[in-house]
Amino acid sequence: MVDTLIIGGGAAGCVLAARLSEDPDHTVHLVEAGPVSVDAAALLDATRMPIGPESPWVWRYRVDLAADVVGNIVRGKVIGGSGAINGGYFVRATAADFTAWSKELGGSTRWSFDSVLPAYRRIEHDHDYGDRPGHGTTGPIPVRRTATPAPLSREFASACSTLGLSAIPDLNALPGTGPADGFGPVPCNIEHGRRIDTATAYLAPALARANLTVTGAMLVTRIRFHGTRAVGVDYLHDGKAGTLAADRIVLCAGAIESAVLLLRSGIGDPEQLRALDIPVLHPAPVGAWFSDHPEIGIDYHCDPPLATDAGVPLEYVLELDDVEIRPYAVSFTPYIHRLGVALMRPRSEGVLRLRSADPVVPPLIEYRYLSAAADRIRLREAVTSALAVLHAMPMTHAPESIPELADAWLRANLATSQHLSGTCRMGGADDERAVVDELCRVYGTTGLSVVDPSVIPVPLSRGPKATTVMLAERVSEYLTQGI
Repeated sequence: MVDTLIIGGGAAGCVLAARLSEDPDHTVHLVEAGPVSVDAAALLDATRMPIGPESPWVWRYRVDLAADVVGNIVRGKVIGGSGAINGGYFVRATAADFTAWSKELGGSTRWSFDSVLPAYRRIEHDHDYGDRPGHGTTGPIPVRRTATPAPLSREFASACSTLGLSAIPDLNALPGTGPADGFGPVPCNIEHGRRIDTATAYLAPALARANLTVTGAMLVTRIRFHGTRAVGVDYLHDGKAGTLAADRIVLCAGAIESAVLLLRSGIGDPEQLRALDIPVLHPAPVGAWFSDHPEIGIDYHCDPPLATDAGVPLEYVLELDDVEIRPYAVSFTPYIHRLGVALMRPRSEGVLRLRSADPVVPPLIEYRYLSAAADRIRLREAVTSALAVLHAMPMTHAPESIPELADAWLRANLATSQHLSGTCRMGGADDERAVVDELCRVYGTTGLSVVDPSVIPVPLSRGPKATTVMLAERVSEYLTQGI
């Protein structure tokens, strides 16, 4: 038996494995469904995202984005998780996000911006602004902004300036030290053109510890309980079934797989579980009310064509309150560029449910994008703003305006930012939507926690990577103290 069994070697799992194993008397076992020994240039190259049809390092899910709008999403299935395959975007959540987070906890300050700032500082080595207040220079994650943007990124920044929009040199600056809205270079976890995920920055230096074990290609199928205490897991490895015992279990499998594992283990909606012949351990709203960022894609081309030899897929963004406009610096289709228009604080909420108790059957994921009228209105406004920027780029050929049937146009161009969170929401004991408490412990159980984006109770105004690392860094303190 180990002291702590961590399920999932993604952004959070690698941080927790490294931090908890710092105590030589505390044994840690990290298990990952994908490979853990990977020597692939595609996983290191920060200029590309290895998520194509042939990629062996991803989970693939068919999803319903909106009524009659089907899509597909991918999540990392490799040590490092989605951070090993993404674009390197490493932007902190805003102070307003943490105010909303604290409100979900009845006013608790445990997740206020001031409370989480030390953890944000501890995880980073900001090579551009590390000497500024609120930043760090000794953390394991390198943070840099692109020094030589691609031509398209420069065109975008110039257009924003022409339109009178403010420049934000540091999107991770402390609140109140610069404009709230504007355009700026994206902080990225990049080092010499290499994507530095938490497997590289946190886990790799810890692998020599005698008290740390890491196992790959192991699919955990169910959590075992003695009464309501988590005591181990069932798994499949190399085609064989087995069981692992642990004094404490921490799920870090991501917003989809952590929720699925709780459901298969009897923690969820009793009616839905009984329909699948899953014994009910504890009723909980697992999978309900999740969030993600709906994204409208605007395709355009440039004449003459602009080079797409960008350092990272996304070098600049424009932030307009609850909207992030993304001029992707790489081309997803030859000669066609894409501008992403993402709604960062949507009101529409999704639902995740099991289709089957069989662990190889993927869940049903319904985003229910555009179901809230306010989201449709805001996205139409945001697309109009995005088109204004495109029209200010001299070489750009883009649509003049949104067609009259705006809702139909939104649906036709609808995608997702793949920032799914909130399937195992954090909240107070009297919150009917809560699955875990403010220390990430699963209600109705002992010895079981969830530490990944699934616990985040509000939509974040930025992508979740930096906040996920911060979350794990902060929770590791509580787990180490035995709270």
